Amino acid sequence: MICVPYFVEMSLIPNAGKGLFLKEAIPAGKILIAPSKIQTTVTLQNLLDESNDHHLDSSIRWFEDHCTVSPDWPDECYVNHAFDATGLWHLGFIFALTDLPAGAEVTVDYRHLLAPGVDIGFADSMTGQRIIGLSWPDSLRISTSQLNGLLNQVEQLELN
Repeated sequence: MICVPYFVEMSLIPNAGKGLFLKEAIPAGKILIAPSKIQTTVTLQNLLDESNDHHLDSSIRWFEDHCTVSPDWPDECYVNHAFDATGLWHLGFIFALTDLPAGAEVTVDYRHLLAPGVDIGFADSMTGQRIIGLSWPDSLRISTSQLNGLLNQVEQLELN
C-alpha cells in the first residue's frame, strides 16, 4: 500500500521503464509504502520450481527463507532499484531516507528484496554493479542499522 500521494511515469533511471514519483515533499523517516495484499508465501525452492507459476509473479519479496508472492502488478512495483536509494526497505516497509522533494523518484536497494545470492539479471544503471540478493542476516542487519540511524536523525531534528 502506497501511503503518500504519488504518480507513475517514465523513470529518470536509464533503462528502468516506469518509476514511482512523489506528488509532494515528504520528510525523512516517513513511511512511503507498507506491506499489503500478500497473497501467499512460498519457499525459495518452490519459487524456483518452474513446474509452478510462482516464478512468473510480478511482486516477490524475500523474508528469511520464504517469499511473499503477489500475482498482480500494484503501483509499488514501479519502485526502481538504486544503490544510492531514496527509500529504505525494511521488512516490507519503505521509509523516506532523507527529506524528499515533490517529484522525487522512490527507489530502494533491490538486494534486500532478492533471495540470497540471486542475481537479478541486470546491472545497476548508474554503477554497472550486478544486483545480487543479500543473505537474510545481512539484509536484516543492514536495514535495521539504517533504520536506527534514520530514527536517530529524525529524533534529533524534532528536539531542535
